[in-house]
Order: sequence, then structure tokens, then C-alpha cells
Amino acid sequence: MLLPTTMFELRKPPKLLMRRVGRAINDYSMIKTGDRILLGLSGGKDSLSLLHILGHLQRYAPVDFELGVITVDPQITGFDPSPLKDYLSDLGIQYFYTSQDIMGQAQKHLQRKSFCAFCARMKRGILYRVAREENYNVLALAQHLDDLAESFLMSALYSGRLQTMKAHYTNNQGDVRVIRPLIYVRERQTAEFAKEAQLPIIQDNCPACFSAPTQREHVKALLANEESLHKDVFQNLLHAMRPLIEKQNTSVYKTNKTK
Repeated sequence: MLLPTTMFELRKPPKLLMRRVGRAINDYSMIKTGDRILLGLSGGKDSLSLLHILGHLQRYAPVDFELGVITVDPQITGFDPSPLKDYLSDLGIQYFYTSQDIMGQAQKHLQRKSFCAFCARMKRGILYRVAREENYNVLALAQHLDDLAESFLMSALYSGRLQTMKAHYTNNQGDVRVIRPLIYVRERQTAEFAKEAQLPIIQDNCPACFSAPTQREHVKALLANEESLHKDVFQNLLHAMRPLIEKQNTSVYKTNKTK
């Protein structure tokens, strides 16, 4: 359970934000009684918003679960997540911090491949390892509807594949479930909440990701333009992506039922 707070305290998320997260959790059976959930916290607006959402649910939802937080520091110049340690301590939430020279490894081993993809794979491996070592059975990630829509279009346009991020699935080893409670949430909602709640956002200054326009930034601009012309673009994309979002869940649930 959460401990009493001191300098910092959990912020109450807006009702609309909580409703969308609650619907996603219910639609995909993301949280079960007795779960030990480890949240991947970069310190950005999305993961900090999800921290406060899960903290609020832990206090008031009828499902009893434990919550821990982990930050993976890839040792990129300009990225300093160290202030999160005191912040999480004051919130009374168990916090794990691990640092690894992912940038150095990428520069050594990559040959014209995406640093962002390499970094994501390395971070995910670290998250799984810590979850196992600390006995957490669920890993919570903070991707939202905008992220899913961008990934969907990038995959279709640049790879010729129809795929996007899953809402809820079990990793290949079968020992950690991955959930994305923000799949119905828009990026502007986490941005507004983070600003209004004055969350301590850690700026990510990765030169590999931000030194030049990326495919994702191009697709983000494309979607923004389309939404300005057709207000239902993201809801239509959500409808189109739903089979992909839940594709792996069916096999996961069937596997669990047969045990």
C-alpha cells in the first residue's frame, strides 16, 4: 500500500482521463487482484501521468494490487532522471533506478540501424529483468492512443505491414504481462494533466531522437492535419486498429484458461 506522503503527494487525475483508463483496463482485463505492477517511468508527461493514475486506482479501486516504479537511464547527455528518486520516495512508492550505457553500445554495434529501436529493445530487456528479480508480474507502459496511431501508420506506410502496439500481452518467456492502460487516452490529455498538476517532468534530450525530423514526427504532423479536417480521425483509427491491439490477447487468455 502507499505510504503517507511528505513533500509531494499524488494528484487526482481528471474524471475523463480516469474513465478512459478504467475502460481500457476493463476491456482488456489488465489488472487482477494480487498483481504486482512495475511501471516504466521515464519522467515524461505520459509516464508521470500514468504513475498518478495507477496510484489513484491503488487507493480507490476495488482491485488490490501493488505498485512499483523503475527508471532506466540510458546515459544520454542532457537526460538526468535523478530528481525522480526523491519524488518517488516522498510518494511512498518503491523505486528502482538502473543505468546502462545504451548510447555507447548502440554506437559500437549499430550499422545504419535505428538507435530508437535498439534503445527500446535494450530498455525492455532491463525492465523484464528487474521485474523478475523483484517479483513483479506485470509491466505497465505509458503509450497512448496517439502513439498507437502513429505506429500503425508508420508500419503501413514504411514497412508494408499492419501492426501496432498491443493493449495487453504476455512476453515470450511467459513470466511478465505487459499492459498499456493509456490506449484510449490522447496525448493532449496527459499533457494537460501534467501541466495542471505541475508534475516534475524530466526533459529527454536524446540527440539521436531529436537532432533531426523523424518518420514519427512526420506522421504526427500528418495526423494533426487530418484531425483538423476530420475530428473523428483518431476514433476511426482506434476502430481500425482494434483487431491488432487485441490480436495477441486472445491466445494469452486461452492459454491461461487451459492451465
